[in-house]
Amino acid sequence: MRETLDALEADGVHFLGSDGPRRVAATREEALAALDDFLDVPLGDFGPFEDAMLAGDGVMAHSRLSVPLNLGLLHPLEVVERVVAEYEAGRAPLGSVEGIVRQLIGWRDWVWHLYWHLGPDYTTSSNALDARTPLPASWWSLDSTELAAELDAACLSSVLTQVGREGWAHHIPRLMVLGNHALQRGYDPAELTRWSQGAFVDGTPWVMPANVVGMSQWADGGVVATKPYASGGAYIDRMSDYCGSCRYNPKKRVGEDACPFTAGYWAFLDLVEPSIRGNHRMAQPLAGLRRLADRDQLVAHERARTHY
Repeated sequence: MRETLDALEADGVHFLGSDGPRRVAATREEALAALDDFLDVPLGDFGPFEDAMLAGDGVMAHSRLSVPLNLGLLHPLEVVERVVAEYEAGRAPLGSVEGIVRQLIGWRDWVWHLYWHLGPDYTTSSNALDARTPLPASWWSLDSTELAAELDAACLSSVLTQVGREGWAHHIPRLMVLGNHALQRGYDPAELTRWSQGAFVDGTPWVMPANVVGMSQWADGGVVATKPYASGGAYIDRMSDYCGSCRYNPKKRVGEDACPFTAGYWAFLDLVEPSIRGNHRMAQPLAGLRRLADRDQLVAHERARTHY
């Protein structure tokens, strides 16, 4: 992924956030301008790089239209119609247009209906994995000095710093960095939901329950997602440029330089195995866990880890 992104930049492709942090739209005029901006430049690159992450560019080809959409400054169909028109005019590839349409009238609309279907007690009554660990104080303060002192993992430090600076990160850092870490470390899902609602500028209360409790933390036991969304450092290494500058090795699961995501993944499976062994989608990962020769050493190291 890093090589592909380097090649694109060499060819003159620049993502939306490559000039540094930009204001999210907070008025109707700004919302329309942001939509025009997205259609004019990043839309074509959205599809191929929707799930990629760059340490120096937290926006990339993402629109950040979730803020004006959630504020009621744009209507979802308004965005969909404009995006589809770009495809019909031959100015945008099908993959990028499909990705936007699927997010807006697929996932976003589904999450809206889930909010009403699941009811007001969904967040506080869902904790299938018995996750009780409080969020670190640094997550609540999002103070860059505190984060730098506590975190060595380049991905985790970079994403939390961006959230503190901009109140925003796109869906993969939220799910596969922040959510993945919280899942592995057993952070309380209700507290994580409250944090997400306050930390993100698009953290509208109806958005976060299904996304955090259901999708990210599997706290509802499978109502929203069919399996826990956990992964090791290999995924982050494949989809980003974080690992090259990180003191942790995504290929190592034991030792002082063991990646907290790689080691954390196996320690998480060890902890929750009794709760998920009946899930057929977890059969292969659990079989891999049972084959680990260093399982006891890995688990002991991760239970004692205090620095990430």
